Amino acid sequence: MDYLIMGGQLMLSLSILIVLHELGHFLPARLFGTRVEKFYLFFDPWFELYKKKIGETEYGIGWLPLGGYVKISGMIDESFDTEQMSEEPQPWEFRSKPAWQRLIIMLGGVTVNFILGFLLYGFVLWVYGQEYLPNENLEYGIQVDSLGQEMGLRDGDHILSIAGKPYEQFNDRLVVREIIINNADQITVEREGQEVEVPIDPKYVTLLSSYEYKNKALFYPRMPFKIKDIIEDGPAEKAGIKPEDQIIGLDGQPTPWFIDFARGIRGKDNVEVDLTVLRNGSDTLQLALTTTKNGMIGVERVTAGELFGTKRKEYNFAQAMPAGVQKGWTFLGDQVKAFGQMFRGRIKASESLGGFGTIGSMFGNEWLWERFWTMTAVLSLILAFMNLLPIPALDGGHVMFLLYEMVTGRKPSDKFLERATIVGFVIVIGLVLYANGLDIIRSFFS
Repeated sequence: MDYLIMGGQLMLSLSILIVLHELGHFLPARLFGTRVEKFYLFFDPWFELYKKKIGETEYGIGWLPLGGYVKISGMIDESFDTEQMSEEPQPWEFRSKPAWQRLIIMLGGVTVNFILGFLLYGFVLWVYGQEYLPNENLEYGIQVDSLGQEMGLRDGDHILSIAGKPYEQFNDRLVVREIIINNADQITVEREGQEVEVPIDPKYVTLLSSYEYKNKALFYPRMPFKIKDIIEDGPAEKAGIKPEDQIIGLDGQPTPWFIDFARGIRGKDNVEVDLTVLRNGSDTLQLALTTTKNGMIGVERVTAGELFGTKRKEYNFAQAMPAGVQKGWTFLGDQVKAFGQMFRGRIKASESLGGFGTIGSMFGNEWLWERFWTMTAVLSLILAFMNLLPIPALDGGHVMFLLYEMVTGRKPSDKFLERATIVGFVIVIGLVLYANGLDIIRSFFS
């Protein structure tokens, strides 16, 4: 069921983006009197799932969900219609139009995706606002995972800044971003009442951007193990544990923090354990229970947001739209910087690339509209960015040749464009197969 939910969200998101992208080509083409022969969601080699001709255009749905296309008369594209190109140019064909009109047609798709990404970011902020955990609220500092420990962070540290930037919203992903994208070289923390500079080794750029460590947490909020709710008929209920209790010991060992309990209970599956429980802030109880076969005790604990309190920044429409553009622009800037890190060898393409499985997992196994529209905004900007790369067969390749024509006054020959498009098409398909192949390999060895 989880895979169906993730796959359904991915398919809906891609369908929206593909249709609007192709509409970005279709509308200016029709505006300039260019004939559009086909408008398809997904590719249709050999057969299609649905088609209907309206006027001069055939609208349809293909069976291969690797994209979509509009087939514009007189244009060398992935359809490789060489027979049409061998005939005399007609007034309604793409090749007969002025270069500036052809440029607008080719830029239409990415323009729509850029605008859509910015708008979606803005609408998400307008409708949902932005909830966050203020860093200043973390009374007990951070609980460091093994990777954060290796970097030099310590349990109880209070993070103050990353490379001089104030750390105001608690999220370890913000620290990871600064290290990978902006080469942050130090973290300033408050440790036992003193400011301490923690240097960051450059090796962590490569390590944190690798697939193995992609979702690896550096640290968590340090917090006690307070009980929010009890699972019916679970070990905790049978032992007499109640909501608002706090577990402070396990088998005679103190566990003042949740992480202490989590480490202590590890490997104790289906065995009896003794818990020390604090009730009403003053009463200490000794309770015995038998863990489940998975080492669980049958409780739901209080979250960091519930314990420390979150804030939600609200936006009216006039505030949300500029904030959405800023958020989208920051994301695009990160993509450019990430490419730069790849060229410098600090980020490995084989570690950071992913196919449909990787993308689908980012939607999550629960259908949450806030996350769905945020992910759709992200994918829209990625689609625009990737399509602008100067690779023949992509919009950026066509734009590159059109700019060459406009600057030099010489139009590349149809034969050259045809061969370049074939090469570009092979490159694109190769990248798609490579990215999805990485997903398959990871699924076998994860």
